[in-house]
Amino acid sequence: MGWQEILRFDQDITLWINGFHSEFMDFVWIWLSNIPIWIPLYVVIITFIIRRLGWRKGGIVVACILLTVTFCSLFSYYIKELTERLRPWRDAYMMEHALHVLEEGGKYSFFSAHSANTFGLVTCGYLALRVDRRFNYKGYAVVMYVWATMVAVSRIFVGKHYLGDVIVGICVGILAGLLFAWIARKLLKRYM
Repeated sequence: MGWQEILRFDQDITLWINGFHSEFMDFVWIWLSNIPIWIPLYVVIITFIIRRLGWRKGGIVVACILLTVTFCSLFSYYIKELTERLRPWRDAYMMEHALHVLEEGGKYSFFSAHSANTFGLVTCGYLALRVDRRFNYKGYAVVMYVWATMVAVSRIFVGKHYLGDVIVGICVGILAGLLFAWIARKLLKRYM
């Protein structure tokens, strides 16, 4: 299978997934893609981490989470500019084949920063929280990974990303989260 066949498969599977929409779910997908709506969740996460680990340890973990999200956002921006893959709603093939578009904006799609940021945040936060041996935080991880998955999938349903963009974004986010969680744990061991 050549590169063009892979891209066409990505387009076709994205169209298939995007085709499962309803009026109610359209509202849900738009809501999940809306970054400002999640600010209260971010405040809750920060508060939770600081309450569990204290100001000093919690501050290190929160700083590493912020570095994870910053890295994912910047890396996504540079890769988008490098690859110049048009967003699905800007692609003639996708529009000819009835892509259901709920959001427009942005020019390039590869890879999904929403996916990278949410999975990076969850991975870094969960692994760094585990320095607190009193709890295993598995319930936290399940809830947060479900949330991150819903945000990632929403990007397909609003018409802004291909499935491949989302999968790569998830992988980048997890890898960045692993890296910055490792840094957080090293700092916590060294300075605490």
